[in-house]
Amino acid sequence: MPTISSAHPRRFRWTPTAASRSSHQQRRWREGLAVVLAVNSGATDAIGFLALGGAFTSVMTGNMVLLGVSLAGTDGALALHTGAAIVCFILGCSLGTRVAGVPRPDDPVWPPAVTRALVVEGGVLTGYAAGWWWSDGHPSGQLQLWLLVLNALALGIQSSTVQRFGVAGLSTTYLTGTLTTVIARLTSGQRLRDVAPSVLTLLGLIVGAALGGLLTVRAPMWAPLVQLGSLGVVLAAAVTAIRPGSEL
Repeated sequence: MPTISSAHPRRFRWTPTAASRSSHQQRRWREGLAVVLAVNSGATDAIGFLALGGAFTSVMTGNMVLLGVSLAGTDGALALHTGAAIVCFILGCSLGTRVAGVPRPDDPVWPPAVTRALVVEGGVLTGYAAGWWWSDGHPSGQLQLWLLVLNALALGIQSSTVQRFGVAGLSTTYLTGTLTTVIARLTSGQRLRDVAPSVLTLLGLIVGAALGGLLTVRAPMWAPLVQLGSLGVVLAAAVTAIRPGSEL
């Protein structure tokens, strides 16, 4: 609870307790890890679009548009890739919800189930990386499709897992709503620092896409390391800095 300053008997000064400061720090730490997960999303989407058949792996609105365009233009290959990505993203969302669960009133800042779900995502991305490296970074044919669906499955897991936090507006994949919220709040007079976490998440997505795209084109054998590395950073934090005993 807040404390009352005794320096001036007639004046009350409410100051945050150690517990409230700790809770604030924990939430800031979680926001930072969400930015790192956004880097993973950006890289995965860029790799999917550039090297896995022209489909996205988390932007399902874009895939739905591409699916409609492919049907109108009778582009069977694009229709197959976008349709498969949509289906596997949905399956990933279902799997992520099964593992991570749904928000509960007694949840800590970082529920252990979130870590378990991200481990599952890591397993899926590891399988994708193995196939990517087996093809020397230039997958084609059926392998290209399989790697696309693994990436879509992984980001579906990540997308629904982040929902376990129960924080309105917190996302690491579909960020059009995040951008809309940032603009609306800034236009209504809020300060930039009030929307800083959302801005950093958007920047994380862009940085991840830039890294993933650059490596896909210039050094494809390194491309999966952006995905595995960013997710690995989050998992390392989850099993070290965020321990059950720390009441996070």
